[in-house]
Amino acid sequence: MSSPEGKDWTHDRIAALAADGSVSVLDIGPGVGTYAKLLRDLPVSRIVGLEAWEPYVTTYRLGEYYDELIIGDARTTELPAADIVILGDVVEHMTRAEGVELWRRCAVAARRAVYLSIPIVHYPQDEIEGNPYEVHVEEDWSHDDVLATFEGIGATWRGTEVGVYERLITPV
Repeated sequence: MSSPEGKDWTHDRIAALAADGSVSVLDIGPGVGTYAKLLRDLPVSRIVGLEAWEPYVTTYRLGEYYDELIIGDARTTELPAADIVILGDVVEHMTRAEGVELWRRCAVAARRAVYLSIPIVHYPQDEIEGNPYEVHVEEDWSHDDVLATFEGIGATWRGTEVGVYERLITPV
């Protein structure tokens, strides 16, 4: 389960985007369904979860919270288009280069915004429930690292452990 830090800020930012009508959401790495539960009071027309570890679908009853679940590794799975893409505690599970490429692909898939939630302190983690995708490959990110690494970040929120970063998508 991810830290609760920044979840209210993310909720409020997405609520502002949804103020003029419903939005679709792609939640990459839904885990226990944190973001689907967080956004259930908002006008979300469709929420899709992209989960790498198939056992979580049953263990955490993800089918109850998502309109569609895609099983696959976000680094290699095609990302469906959505108004909003959420990378909630995902990027630390891959190399920096993989995280940057995923961020770029999320910006292509998103019509309105991408949100990145990531630990910004030393935060080691091994496998959980036999899930090798839970290992924190990149254990040390700082707020400054995130800003220097991921293109297009606008608004940010910082807690004691987690930072949340928003990239608004400008239509071409």
